[in-house]
Amino acid sequence: MTEHLTADVVIVGAGLVGLTAAIMLAQQQKSVVLVETKSAVNVDIKTLKNPPKYALKNKPKNNLKNKLENISTMWDTRVFALTPSTQTWLASMGVWQYVDETRICAINTMQLWAKKNKQTLLLKDSDANIGKLGLIIENSQLMQALWQQLASLDVTVVTDVACHSIENNDEVIKLILNNANANANAMTISAKLLIAADGVHSWVREQAKISVTTKDFNQTAVVANFKAEKPHGNIARQWFNQHDVLALLPLPQQMVSLVWSVSTEKANQLLALMPADLAQCVLEQSEGVLGHLQMQGYAESFVLKQQTANHLMGNRLMLIGDAAHQIHPMAGQGVNLGFRDVIVLQQLTENMHSMMDIGDSSLLRQYARKRKADIASMNMLTSGLDAFFATDKSWLNTLSYWGFKLLDKQAGLKKRLIQHATA
Repeated sequence: MTEHLTADVVIVGAGLVGLTAAIMLAQQQKSVVLVETKSAVNVDIKTLKNPPKYALKNKPKNNLKNKLENISTMWDTRVFALTPSTQTWLASMGVWQYVDETRICAINTMQLWAKKNKQTLLLKDSDANIGKLGLIIENSQLMQALWQQLASLDVTVVTDVACHSIENNDEVIKLILNNANANANAMTISAKLLIAADGVHSWVREQAKISVTTKDFNQTAVVANFKAEKPHGNIARQWFNQHDVLALLPLPQQMVSLVWSVSTEKANQLLALMPADLAQCVLEQSEGVLGHLQMQGYAESFVLKQQTANHLMGNRLMLIGDAAHQIHPMAGQGVNLGFRDVIVLQQLTENMHSMMDIGDSSLLRQYARKRKADIASMNMLTSGLDAFFATDKSWLNTLSYWGFKLLDKQAGLKKRLIQHATA
């Protein structure tokens, strides 16, 4: 037998961007089904009444109860830099009330080094008369807050399933699922709109035959957390070198989060080091600005690519988040870019005529058109920065030196740069 569900919108993927889309649409009184094919913890229910604790990845699945009880004592290696506008938006949807304020750290200053010419640039919140440049939050903390807010809404959550196929026509789009339990019924979800929020390797995007343009940086990011000897001063620090960018991002309790983007070969070498040796490498690369570093937990890595879907929409289908775009972490804007997808969708659906179909092609075309420039500019920024600091051409190195030097003295230009970066 096949079970049938109907909804205005079905969302595949319950990561950060998929969850915010589900919350936003439910608050607009849309009926929403959220499909999570890779549930962080087993939730063998269809309608979520109590949100699952978000488990840190790459940890053993046994002893789950102890892991979830101890989540507050562990530091997630994956963190995000949120802009003030993103925080305000999340608060407007009721998400921020569930965030543990003791687990977030404000960024008041950004300090950038161009290592080739030893030039540095400081960008301070006071330069733009704002309270902060952004904040650092752990992936697990933000996920937990999103699940808690989702639990207060009338959203149907389907877990432990595998996507089988998609059927669509002028009136409806159908998602056919196979239950992970062989004895359970299969399921068909009919909706006016299907949103793909299922990540870089999006199954929905592949089914819709939407191609992608990919740029391989031949780089891998090494991430880890460290206890610093010296106070970080709420400063986000980045060192730019040839295809080598090291960032130390401030966390509470005098902790810092490392994101070190290097060649894949060098990343493998770093990951093979003992914790104390890796800490020493980070100390040397960061010129000892934070003193002795003691690694907390374990190091992880992820491959860096720039990937952009060549179309953001199909017949009753749209792409958001990493399913639509993946960028280099150099600018720290990846998750904010995904949230801006949802913000644009929110603006369109809020202004939608009450009789209009949410899967109407004109609305989807507006979404694709509005998102195109933002995605393109982020691609250009991150690729351009990587190429700019990687070059061996002396005139470009001179330009980067004078660019940093002059920018540091231009209060008005610094203010505009900060306002753009924090929007």
